[in-house]
Amino acid sequence: MPLSLLVASSDEHFRETVQENLVNVPNAKISASYAEVSSTLYIRVLQDLERYPDASLIVDLSGDQEGALKAIERVKQAAPDLYIVASNYHADGETVIASLRAGSNDFLIQPIKRSEFRDILTRMERAPKRAASSHSRLGKIYSFLGSKGGVGTTTLAVNFAGVLAQQSKQTVLVDLDLVANDCAMQMGIHPQHTLQEVGENLARMDQALFEGLVTRDPLGFYLAGPIDQAEQRLHFTESMFREFADFLVEKYESIVIDAGRWLTDDVVLAALQSSTSVFLVLTQKFSSIRNAQRYIAALMRLGFTQDQLKLVVNDWQKKPDPSLATLQQIQQTLNMPIFESIPSSSAVTAAVNRGRPFVTERAGDLDRLFRSFVDKAIGAKPAVAGKTA
Repeated sequence: MPLSLLVASSDEHFRETVQENLVNVPNAKISASYAEVSSTLYIRVLQDLERYPDASLIVDLSGDQEGALKAIERVKQAAPDLYIVASNYHADGETVIASLRAGSNDFLIQPIKRSEFRDILTRMERAPKRAASSHSRLGKIYSFLGSKGGVGTTTLAVNFAGVLAQQSKQTVLVDLDLVANDCAMQMGIHPQHTLQEVGENLARMDQALFEGLVTRDPLGFYLAGPIDQAEQRLHFTESMFREFADFLVEKYESIVIDAGRWLTDDVVLAALQSSTSVFLVLTQKFSSIRNAQRYIAALMRLGFTQDQLKLVVNDWQKKPDPSLATLQQIQQTLNMPIFESIPSSSAVTAAVNRGRPFVTERAGDLDRLFRSFVDKAIGAKPAVAGKTA
């Protein structure tokens, strides 16, 4: 039976060492790795357990032992049958007992010795398998990340949230492009409150308070976004976002994030790490493809997988001029399949100028194709074979 591992460690060397120890183990692989061992680890783990229900988890304690133990405790509460291995350089009684109390089933001493690692794998294989369960009740986070400015990231995020709301899903759109603040513009609204107030009230946040601090679009989804005054700096930190994400996935079915294009922003990175799917948005322009190539490499180094990262070619032209790449050329260059291509349409510009999502009209080829993309993205129906040229 295949052996699937989830590995959580802020140390790239540790993740690589685990991978190296699996090289000669038949049917064993790392299905997902996490470069952050934080309070929101359980979100990513539960999401990946839906894809890999028989997986086991290895958590590195060496970076922040106290934080890692709290992460294990939250994971165990969310998935009681999950086989968890804690790992550290110190194997004193106090450390081992603390890890067992947090919820780990086993302990692996670092530096990893091949024989001890194989023993761990043997115990994993013999452990009772997780009981079959329904999908996690936690909400799903869908993030849209632009390979550069002007590729339509905000338009896709706003309309994605709009379709989910039209499907009667409780949906929140979070605008993390703190400079542009384009989500509100495309919705035609002027919010009275922002993420600033959300962050200030996290300690006492409940659903009623939250919905009083955000704006509800006529389609039914909520928007939480930045301050509109460009000269004002928003005080909303990475730790605030992680706490905010905990709240959102427990209260709402779908969370859509406009992540802008700044991969180096700590808040954006935290959002991507909490996401079920990250849609990397690009166009057929070579500058966009080049940036997408850089972003993919960076995200892979940070522990993202191709299952989580999905390419979306926006403003697609079937017969591009020589200055644009074909979908086949994009796939060959990026060495990744294109998840979806959204065709160029004058309806997009008209909707942006009107200040309403284009899915509001429920008409036209773009609307039909975009709804198919949303269904495919959330797994509502079998994926339709995409365009390849």
